[in-house]
Amino acid sequence: MRTTHAAAITAALLLALTGCSGDSEPTPAKTVTVTKTPELSAEEARAACVDAWADTISSRPADWDPETGDDPEPAACAGLPEDDWTDRYMDGLHQSNKANIDRLDDCLDDPTCTSFPLEP
Repeated sequence: MRTTHAAAITAALLLALTGCSGDSEPTPAKTVTVTKTPELSAEEARAACVDAWADTISSRPADWDPETGDDPEPAACAGLPEDDWTDRYMDGLHQSNKANIDRLDDCLDDPTCTSFPLEP
């Protein structure tokens, strides 16, 4: 009797594990697509951080006070050593200032421009 039960249980387990049943089609295997997040080179990471600082600095409100205001650290710059952090911040500040100077020059060269555009 035990042999019959053991054989029946074994057969049922094999059918369950293989996904076979008398009347249905076998279940197709699921496919999974894995997308690897690309890693940036050191140069690309530096440029991304500088651009992020420039965007952060350029989006300051008009009443922002450098004595009391703190810029939120961009995610692209998280975890940098202090010297690298400062270099990238200063490069971002320079980039933001250059963009504003370029906009001012464009306005000054355009006779129809009657006031400096404050918004980028």
